[in-house]
Amino acid sequence: MTAVDTNIIVRLLTRDDERQFRLAREVFEKETVFIPDTVLLETEWVLRFAYKVEAAEIRASFTKLLGLANVRVANPDLLARAIEWHGAGLDFADALHLAASQGASRFLTFDARFIKKAKGLSQCRVERP
Repeated sequence: MTAVDTNIIVRLLTRDDERQFRLAREVFEKETVFIPDTVLLETEWVLRFAYKVEAAEIRASFTKLLGLANVRVANPDLLARAIEWHGAGLDFADALHLAASQGASRFLTFDARFIKKAKGLSQCRVERP
């Protein structure tokens, strides 16, 4: 199994450097690929801020990428939940943080937008301290 960094996924999804795109595609075609949760978190940020990719396109790309038979992640259910909640309006990082906190009864934040968007999504209440 081969783990990949953010830049490998970004090259694969954006094809902004043809040589690196081909190398990244070759890895995904020939190997079993492990993608750390943190790499997906960083990839979303890079695509959103540096490439101005819309949230729906990022979700679709992540769904397709994680659906490949040779791709492995440490927490598939957590990532699926984060992608779903991102689609419900949460920032991807907030969705991932909340999904990773499902064993807790509450998640504390000062982010009013996060609190509002998270209502009803999780059994873990999102609230101010």
